[in-house]
Amino acid sequence: MSSALTDLFSRPIVQAPMAGGVSRPQLAAAVSDAGGLGFLAAGYKTADGMYQEIKQLRSLTGRPFGVNVFMPQPEYADPAVVAVYGHQLAGETTWYDVELGDPDHGRDDGYDAKLAILVDDPVPVVSFHFGCPTREVIDALRKVGTLTLVTATTPEEARTVEWAGADGVIAQGVEAGGHQGTHRDSLDNDAAGIGLLTLLPLIRAQVGIPVIAAGGLMRGAQIAAALAAGADAAQLGTAFVPTPESGAHLMHKQALTDPLYVRTELTRAFTGRPARGLVNRFLREHGPYAPAAYPQVHHLTAPLRKAAAKAVDPQGMALWAGQGHRLARELPAGELVETLTAEIEDAADVLAHGRTA
Repeated sequence: MSSALTDLFSRPIVQAPMAGGVSRPQLAAAVSDAGGLGFLAAGYKTADGMYQEIKQLRSLTGRPFGVNVFMPQPEYADPAVVAVYGHQLAGETTWYDVELGDPDHGRDDGYDAKLAILVDDPVPVVSFHFGCPTREVIDALRKVGTLTLVTATTPEEARTVEWAGADGVIAQGVEAGGHQGTHRDSLDNDAAGIGLLTLLPLIRAQVGIPVIAAGGLMRGAQIAAALAAGADAAQLGTAFVPTPESGAHLMHKQALTDPLYVRTELTRAFTGRPARGLVNRFLREHGPYAPAAYPQVHHLTAPLRKAAAKAVDPQGMALWAGQGHRLARELPAGELVETLTAEIEDAADVLAHGRTA
């Protein structure tokens, strides 16, 4: 499907916006320059921090790019439950010699201030995670020439995205690394994920806007399969983590292919929202007790995660990764886009020959 959105990039590859410092301007620029669509992650940054990264990215590339924004979260978590989890983490504070963060640091992630900047100084694409913005927000961005994407994890969420007027939907399968972009968070979500190749035709049957596939994609053949299943492009995150342009911690990059980490798991241990990461000590010990409380738990554990990174201790870090992490390749981001494109073309040739045989 050709559209204003897909016409922005010549290759069907979108670099996932990974918050926490992974999606640096250098990474987004390299992907966009190679013909994909690079993304900055505004999550966990101040509005000015986001703006400074946009300015830096513009100095690195003249190609289209996107900025991802987290939706504000409703106040539903019981403070007493969060406090209990804080007590559960007492051993971690002793081990890393830090205090827990303030769970009430904020729930909106500077949403309004970031939107004000994005409307005043528009970027080509803005995507939203953890919910769907109002039609008024999407219309305001459209008026200044910005196209919009919203993550959906179910066909129902995808319909909501189309009804709100977004230009495309990111169909996120349960295989995806990092946070699941469910529009509503509850304990029921933990086991409700849909696999990508099942999710794609379900969403394609429900909406008429472009669909971007996300979830465990690491090779061109997988992207080709997603395209055949109804996607217009593919969004990859874990595949770009080990690139030299990525801002991921070295231990995070190395852990993706380290035999010590044999599987991933959805957990609330680090942030209070379901997120897929490599199973390490922190996840095993605290995952069973972590409440549905985002971003309170994120703020609570932030000092612990920073201390673990400073101590070069991957057992205490949030090692976000999709299910295909063992297929990670240490290639420059632009070269990875080129390699994936060649693999997509090879897979398409195989499919074509198979159909005519």
